[in-house]
Amino acid sequence: MSEESSKRDYRDTVFLPKTDFPMKAGLPQKEPGILARWEEEGVYKALREARAGREKFVLHDGPPYANGNIHIGHALNKVLKDAVVRTQSLLGRDAPYVPGWDCHGLPIEWKVEEKYKKKKRNKDEVPVREFRQECRDYAAEWVDVQREQFKRLGITGEWDKPYLTMAPEAEAGIVAELLKFAESGQLYRGAKPVMWSPVEKTALAEAEVEYEDITSTQIDVAFEIVEAPKSKAITEYLAEGKKVFAVIWTTTPWTIPVNQALAFHPHPFRSGIGNYALYKDANGDRFVLHPLLFEHFVERTGMELEFDKELIDSSLHNAAARHPMHHLGGFFAEPRPLLPGDFVTTDSGTGLVHMSPDHGEDDFELCKRAQSLGWKENINPKFVVDADGRYREDWGWLPRTDARNGSVINPKFNAPDGPICSDLREAGALLSASADYEHSYPHSWRSKAKVIYRCTPQWFVPMDKPVGEFDYPIADQGAIGGAIALGTQASDTATLREIALGEIDKTRFVPAKGKNRIGSMVEGRPDWVLSRQRAWGVPITLFVNRKTGEYLVDPAVNQRIVDAIKADGVDAWSEENAQTLLGEEYKLDDYEMIGDILDVWFDSGSTHAFVLESDNWPDLQSPADLYLEGSDQHRGWFQSSLLESCATRGHAPYKSVLTHGFTMAADGRKMSKSLGNTVDPLKVMEEYGADIIRLWALSVDYTEDHRIGPEILKGVADQYRKLRNTFRYMLGALGGFEDSERVDVSEMPELERYMLSLLGELDAKLRQCIHDYDFNAYTRALVDFMNEDLSAFFFDIRKDRLYCDAPGSVERRAYRTVLDTLFHALIRYAAPVLVFTSEEVWGTRYPDGGSVHMLELEALPEVTADREGWAFLRDLRDAVFSAAEEARRDGLIKSTMQARVSLVFENQEARDRLDSWLRSDDVLISQLFISGTVNLLQGNPFEQREVHWNSDKSVGAVVHKSPDAKCGRCWRLLPEVEEDGDLCNRCESVVAEMDASA
Repeated sequence: MSEESSKRDYRDTVFLPKTDFPMKAGLPQKEPGILARWEEEGVYKALREARAGREKFVLHDGPPYANGNIHIGHALNKVLKDAVVRTQSLLGRDAPYVPGWDCHGLPIEWKVEEKYKKKKRNKDEVPVREFRQECRDYAAEWVDVQREQFKRLGITGEWDKPYLTMAPEAEAGIVAELLKFAESGQLYRGAKPVMWSPVEKTALAEAEVEYEDITSTQIDVAFEIVEAPKSKAITEYLAEGKKVFAVIWTTTPWTIPVNQALAFHPHPFRSGIGNYALYKDANGDRFVLHPLLFEHFVERTGMELEFDKELIDSSLHNAAARHPMHHLGGFFAEPRPLLPGDFVTTDSGTGLVHMSPDHGEDDFELCKRAQSLGWKENINPKFVVDADGRYREDWGWLPRTDARNGSVINPKFNAPDGPICSDLREAGALLSASADYEHSYPHSWRSKAKVIYRCTPQWFVPMDKPVGEFDYPIADQGAIGGAIALGTQASDTATLREIALGEIDKTRFVPAKGKNRIGSMVEGRPDWVLSRQRAWGVPITLFVNRKTGEYLVDPAVNQRIVDAIKADGVDAWSEENAQTLLGEEYKLDDYEMIGDILDVWFDSGSTHAFVLESDNWPDLQSPADLYLEGSDQHRGWFQSSLLESCATRGHAPYKSVLTHGFTMAADGRKMSKSLGNTVDPLKVMEEYGADIIRLWALSVDYTEDHRIGPEILKGVADQYRKLRNTFRYMLGALGGFEDSERVDVSEMPELERYMLSLLGELDAKLRQCIHDYDFNAYTRALVDFMNEDLSAFFFDIRKDRLYCDAPGSVERRAYRTVLDTLFHALIRYAAPVLVFTSEEVWGTRYPDGGSVHMLELEALPEVTADREGWAFLRDLRDAVFSAAEEARRDGLIKSTMQARVSLVFENQEARDRLDSWLRSDDVLISQLFISGTVNLLQGNPFEQREVHWNSDKSVGAVVHKSPDAKCGRCWRLLPEVEEDGDLCNRCESVVAEMDASA
C-alpha cells in the first residue's frame, strides 16, 4: 500500500448513525406539548373509532374522592389502569376508559363547614340547598384539578365526559338502585349497635373504619349478686348475709353506665374449659371468677383470695346482680340478669362479661333473647349516648349537666382517675384500674378519631335473608339510561351472603390471595348499614307509614322519585315536593319522609349500574372485565359493588379483580407529612417528567407494598436514560432504511436469526404478562431485553458491521432489517409504559405516521436458532470480558479492540463446538468479543496470566495485546493490515467501491 493512502482520513467513509432525536429528554418541557397535540388531534376518539366492532375489554374505574391534589398512590393506581387499557388496545381490543369521581360524603362536608367556622357561621342555620350547592361546587373544583393532574400523567380516557356521583343522572341511578332493594324487600329499619363516629356524628360502614393500636384503661368491677336460684352455694351464702360478687373486666369504662346484664359461658365444663369457681377474701366475701383467669386477676388487683368451691355447670343460670351504682335508683336499681352467651371466652378478663346492648353487637343479640333464656323479659337498648358521644341530658349518671360529662372517646373521661372510675371506686365496686392495656381499636379513616358502637335506628340490607328473583324490566330503568334486564336468580332461597360468596368463587383475583381476603370479609360481615346522618349525599328516598312502620312500595311513586332527582338532583327530595312525589293516592300526613342519606359506598357500589349499563357511555358493557384498586378496597368498593350487584342482579359486576399494595417511603415506613417522607407526584413530574413515574409504577411489584424515594427515582431516571439511548441508537442506525433493503430471514447470519428468536420469546412473554396483568414482569422483561440483549450484546457486536460494511452488503442489510423489526416491536411494547417518549420516538422516525398509540402488536416471523449454542457463546463472552478487564487494569490494553484473545480448552467437545462457529462465520467470534484476533489452544500454555473460565469451566480466556497493525478505517487490529493506518481487506473493498461511485 502507498504511503499516501496510509495517511488518508477515512472518517467520511464510515456510516455513523445520525438522528435528530436528542439524548437529553427534557420530559417536563416536552410532555405538555405532546398532551396538547393528543387533545387537538383527538387521539382517544380516533382510537375508539379504529377499534369499533372489535372484542371489548372494559376496565371500570373506581372513583377517587374529589378532595385535594393527587398523591403518589393515586398516580400508581391510574398508571396501572392506563397500562391495562393500553396493553389491551395493543392486542387489538376495544378498550375504552371512562374515569369517574366520588363526590358525596363527609370530607367535603367538613371542608365546607370549616369555611363556615372561619366566617363564624353555623352550618345548621344555612338552608340545606345552599349548603349542598357549596359542597357541589367544592367537589366540582377538585374534579377539574385532579382531571388535569391525571391527564398530565399521560392517562388516556373520556376526560371530557367522566362520571360523577353527584351528577343528577348518577344520583337518580343511585336512587333507582336503592328502590330496587326496597321493592324486593331487602331493606329494613332497625335499632342495633353500629360503628359510630362521635366526631363526625354519623354511622360508619366497616369499610370506613381502620384499626390502630392504642393504650386503654382496663378495669375490674364487682357486681353484687342478689339471687342465684340454681346455685345452692351462692343461695346459702346470701341467706347467711354474706356478699357474693360477679366480677367483670372491660377496657371501655364508659359502657358501665349503660350496663344491663352480665354474660357467662353456658357450658364451661362441657366445652373443656372447666367450671367457674368461688374465691373468698379475708372478710368472707365471695367472688365468681373462672379459674383459668384467676392468677391474672390477682396480678391486676393485688387482692388476696383463696379458692372456696367450684360451681356446677348450671349454677349461674337465672342469677341476678345489681349495678354498682344502684343507689342512684331508677334504671340503676333494676336487677342485672346473668345470661348464657357462647361468645364468652377465657382468653382474657375474668370469664364474665358485662353487657350493654346499646354498645355491643354480642350484647345486643344476647339481651334481645333474654326472655327465651329464662329472664322475665327481653332487654332493650336505652339510647343513652347522644350523637356527639356524651350521655343524654336526662340520664341518671353523668348527664350532660354534670360538669364531669365528657365524650366517651376522651381518654380522660375513661382514665383511672376519671369520673366513671372515681364513682365506682367510691361505691366500693372498682377492684382495679390501670391505663396500660395495649390493643387494636377501630378509628374513622377520615377523622382518625376513635369510634364506638352505638345503638341507633338505621337502615340495613340483610345479609342472611333470601333475596328472591331478579326481574327488572327495561321500562323500570328509564332513569338510568335504559339498562338491560339481567335475568333471574334460579333459587329464591339464596341469601345475599350466599350469592356474593358464590360470585367471589367465580371471579378471577390478581393476586389470587384476594379471593380469600374478600371471601372471609363477606362471610363474617354484619348486615349492611346504609343510612348516614348527614346532608351531603344521596337521600334514602323512602316514605314510611306512620301507623304500620312499613315503607311504601309503589312502582309509580318510585318512578316519580327517580324522575324528579334526574331532573333536579338530590334537592328534589324535599318536604315541599313530598306530596307531588306521593301522588294523589297517598296523603303526606300518613307518611314519614326519611331524612337520612345513603352510605357513600352505596353510591360507588352502584356505579356499575349507572355507568356500565348506561346509554351515556355506549362503549362500555357490564359486567366489567376488570376492577382495579388498592387492597383496602376488598372491604370497600369491591365489596359494596359486589353486594349491590348481587342483590339486584344476582351476579358480580366484574369478571376479574386486581389489587395493588400501598406505596411506602424508601425506608419502608408509611408516608407521613409529619415525618417529611412523602413523595409528591406533581413535583416529580416537574423535575423528571411523567414517564419516570410511569416507569417506576410499572417496575415495582405493586401486588405488595412497595417503595419510592429520591434515590429510587434517581435509579429509575438512570434506567430511563438507557432505554432512551437504545431508541436513539436505533433511530440513527435506521436512518434512510427502505423496504428494498430487506433481507429474508433465510439469508440472515446466525446472530440476526438468534435475535429474532429472542424477540419472539419476548413477544410471547409480554403477551402473557398482559393476560396476567403482571406489569412488573412486563416492564422488567422489556428493560432487560433492551439493555442486555440489545445494547450490551447485539448492538455492541454489530456496530462494526453497521459502520464499516458496504451499504449493499447482505450482512449489513440483514442487520438493518432486524433493527427495523426490533424497532416496530419495541416501540409498541414501550408505548403503554413510556407514553410520551414512545410518541416522541415514533414521531421522529415517522413524522406523518400519526400517534404510536393507534398501533397494534404485529405478528413476528417464526425463527429458530441454536439457543443452546448462543447461550454457550454469551457465557464465554463474559469470561473474555473478565480477562480483558484484567488486562486493562494491568495496562496491557486500553480496549478490547487491542486484544488478542486466546481460548484454552479442557475437553475436545468444547473445542469442536467453537470450531463449528468459526467455520460458519470466522468474523463472528472476534466481533463477539470486540477483539482483534482469536486463537484456539488445546490445554493451557499460560503460566503468567490467570485464565478466566466460563461457567462450566470448559473454556477459558486469556488476553494479551495484539501485535497486529490497526486498520485506519474500522480500527480493528488484524494480521492482514501491514502498518497502522492501512486498510483491512474489508475496508479496502468498501472504500474502493465508494471511490469508484464518487
